[in-house]
Amino acid sequence: MTFMKKIFKLAIEGKNRDRVLDAVKHEVRKYVKRERRRLLPEGVDFWDFDCKFGPTQEAAEVVHFATLTGLMDTVAQAGGEQFYVEILAKHGHRQARPEGATDRVTSAAASATYLDDPQ
Repeated sequence: MTFMKKIFKLAIEGKNRDRVLDAVKHEVRKYVKRERRRLLPEGVDFWDFDCKFGPTQEAAEVVHFATLTGLMDTVAQAGGEQFYVEILAKHGHRQARPEGATDRVTSAAASATYLDDPQ
């Protein structure tokens, strides 16, 4: 398993903060895309990621991968100078859906039918 551990600085002299933030997001997405292209070992369904985020490595907390870009935006809007990102690729295994759980596609189709129904 591979990982990314890095402190990203947002305040770089001579560079626009928004462009630096966009470059950081691009780097993170590029790393994840590269990891997802790797061959899966036998018995593994997908690549999953364990993530940590914080102002420093010592203060980093475990977060869900889907929240990373939102957290980066929050730090940038608050005027933060830097943040730490750690992403660890790990083996993911699909779990059976519990009985009675609704499917998002079914729910979306039902709501679309409701919206299309003339009254």
